[in-house]
Amino acid sequence: MVQLHVKRGDESQILFSTTVDVSIETLTQQICAIYNGRLKVDRICSEIPELADHGVSLPLNMQGLTDDQIMELKLKDEWEDRCIPSGSAEFKKDELGRRNGHAPNEKMKEVLRKTVEEAKALISNKQVQANVCVTMDMVKEALDQLRGAVMIVYPMGLPPHDPIRMEFENQEDLTGTQASLQVIPEEEAQLWWASKELQRGKKLQDYVGKNEKTKIIVKIQKRGQGAPAREPVVSEEEQKKMMLHYYKRQEELKKLEEGDDDSYLQSDWSDRQALKRQFQGLTNIKWGPR
Repeated sequence: MVQLHVKRGDESQILFSTTVDVSIETLTQQICAIYNGRLKVDRICSEIPELADHGVSLPLNMQGLTDDQIMELKLKDEWEDRCIPSGSAEFKKDELGRRNGHAPNEKMKEVLRKTVEEAKALISNKQVQANVCVTMDMVKEALDQLRGAVMIVYPMGLPPHDPIRMEFENQEDLTGTQASLQVIPEEEAQLWWASKELQRGKKLQDYVGKNEKTKIIVKIQKRGQGAPAREPVVSEEEQKKMMLHYYKRQEELKKLEEGDDDSYLQSDWSDRQALKRQFQGLTNIKWGPR
């Protein structure tokens, strides 16, 4: 199987395993789906701690308002009594005014925190260092873990306007957010290798040959952004090793220079004739007028 090390810019994303016979069209779709799926998992994982600390999201027309403003406008959160966490709820006011403050108890919080850690680890870019290829099934597994944990803590579900539920139902609105800049629509995705765009009408073997044991670095990006920067000849890890070797070599040379220092030969105590001259009264002789 061909192993692709997928990057976005200089940042490692995943390892992906495929065959040389795969079409670039299919390959682009598969990698793009995993890439965007990992972003979805990250977005959900960033929202769940807020859910654990401050409860479910308020309706959009109540977010950011003070208690006095809510009373003055006679607004009511009709989902407050429906979306109650398992066990006893603990009130912790959300200073940003996004959530209702009815947080789950400590035991339920731990369920959410632990699941977030497990889901992140499953699709983390650290899997590249571990030489583990990430698949779409692993992304779906991470989403299922998060969905299951939320259902345990909130058996009646989340309100339809909660960003976590919207993510699970693929109804999220990322317009105007930083997250929207990271997502790559499948029809706009491009794969690049060795400063060459992998054209969708071809197969992978048209670029890398028919060797199934090939390992290459490909970069994913949006159409119209031009060719990505070439990979450095020396990797960051290799550069660190070279700098460490150079530093150690400099230290060794410095010690050798110190060991070869013969300036001590000019010292009085190293003069073999000093004792003889002292007995003969030839020490401290000064030439010149007194």
